[in-house]
Amino acid sequence: MRKPDDPELTPRLATRFLRLALRRAARGTGSQVALYTRRTAMQPVPDLDAILGTLPWALIGGLALRAYLPERATLDVDILIHERDAPAAQKALLDAGYRCMGALSIGGFTMQRNDDALLDVLTRSDPWLDEALRNPSRDPAGLPVLGRPFLILIKLQAGRTQDLADIQRLLAFTPPVERQTVREVVERYDPELLEDLDALITLADLEFGSSHDDAASPT
Repeated sequence: MRKPDDPELTPRLATRFLRLALRRAARGTGSQVALYTRRTAMQPVPDLDAILGTLPWALIGGLALRAYLPERATLDVDILIHERDAPAAQKALLDAGYRCMGALSIGGFTMQRNDDALLDVLTRSDPWLDEALRNPSRDPAGLPVLGRPFLILIKLQAGRTQDLADIQRLLAFTPPVERQTVREVVERYDPELLEDLDALITLADLEFGSSHDDAASPT
């Protein structure tokens, strides 16, 4: 997820970037479908259920992708909680031996224990958040992951080039019914981003093939 010193694209610049990508996109340049069916959970994640107890949380960022895509390396662990749970979550982590490394400019804080990977705890209060945290997807290790529609929504809102690339991969081979659910979520909660979403759907189909193709779609 975006850190304070990360370069970012404003929504308007992100849209211009996507228009440029559409002009230059070539059909059929993506990875083979079979590669997208692989699911692993090799990168370690702390036992946050034991630490946070009943506080709801879900993976976001790079590690969240492994619920839907082949795992990719990332340097930290990003989780999302409701902002009202931030004080209790921070106390629980401090009690578990973590130290606070600072605040996140987008809301939340960074924690670390010993030489473990950084743990970025993002906090939000979106109207959809409680429902999304109650009904997460699961990665191959059984950890809660933000559902695809909401993961795509927050990546659209972040707008980094890496987030746009992640969304394109998340949309590849996604059945039309699920794509419609994604579109409805974006339209309801941030309709100004619909143009970017539609551009990414087009790019995904150009690069990886249409979701209507006969290839099996991984869940």
